[in-house]
Amino acid sequence: MQNDIKQTVITEKPKRRIGFFEKYLTIWVALGILVGIGIGHFAGDRIEVISGIEVANVNIPVAILIWLMIYPMMLQVDFSSLKKIGKKPKGVIWTLIINWLIKPFTMAFFAWLFFSKLYQAWIDPSMAGEYIAGAIILGAAPCTAMVFVWSYLTDGDPNYTLVQVSVNDLIILVAFVPIVGLLLGITDVVIPYDTLVASVVIFVVIPLVAGVITQRLLIHSKGLEWFKKVFLPRLKPVSIIALLVTLVLLFAFQGQNILNNPFIILLAAVPLVIQTYFIFFLAWYGGRKLKLKHQVCAPAAMIGASNFFELAVAVAIALFGLQSPAALVTVVGVLVEVPVMLSLVAFANRKRY
Repeated sequence: MQNDIKQTVITEKPKRRIGFFEKYLTIWVALGILVGIGIGHFAGDRIEVISGIEVANVNIPVAILIWLMIYPMMLQVDFSSLKKIGKKPKGVIWTLIINWLIKPFTMAFFAWLFFSKLYQAWIDPSMAGEYIAGAIILGAAPCTAMVFVWSYLTDGDPNYTLVQVSVNDLIILVAFVPIVGLLLGITDVVIPYDTLVASVVIFVVIPLVAGVITQRLLIHSKGLEWFKKVFLPRLKPVSIIALLVTLVLLFAFQGQNILNNPFIILLAAVPLVIQTYFIFFLAWYGGRKLKLKHQVCAPAAMIGASNFFELAVAVAIALFGLQSPAALVTVVGVLVEVPVMLSLVAFANRKRY
């Protein structure tokens, strides 16, 4: 009699990995800074020609580049997912509270504390307002793209993350301008509201409408599988190249400011990093108290902690110009976001429940 030998095969869950570009985003940004500063130094006043190409205070070359960054992200938004909110509303409600009722105000506080008070010895008080403005603009724009990466790495529910992002995209349309206007008004920074509204229309409304129309047309003609696995990956390099060229241009104009004050990037990074950790832990432990599942709590905390830096950069440039401290702060936000967020991904995975 021959005994059957049963073998038990233990399959390990594949380790989730971040994409090559996202993983080394900080390095690409650092290289963009160096290249931009070099171009600005050697080109001198000739670089000013680019800054003069603008309509209604919006720089056209940079506007095109930023639009190319934002449009691919808007292609991923699925507003049909909004009908799922009623099934599990608690996570979405908590996300909205963090992103719109808490985060912009804590960012304004940390920016005011550091740039107006603690940094008086290094930053001209007359310029502190613009540094604060850049931080406020960054804090009022919750993440809409990279959060899909953070959700994936923390084993978040992809469908629920899509719902959270889609809701935030709709809220941006109506809440971004009033919140930024309110907080900049409190900090005595004068802003042209027509430029602020125009920025939201150019960098949110138009790409969002274009993205939704493109998405529906392509899915109808080519199918959902082709759209997700062929079209979106092909479009990704466009967004990457646009981001890097934008960073080079920004630092070409910021080069002299940085050379005159080489520690300004570090100074700008400190309140942004503190804000990121503060918001994440508030959202994370608050979500735990609300008994949110890990798959919902993790991406909810990630959305609050990270930023829609493409929009922030665009608005800061439109309001204050390419050479402004406000634009510099938003770019520093790009520089510090990936390493900080990866540390929070590691934390969320260690504390998985």
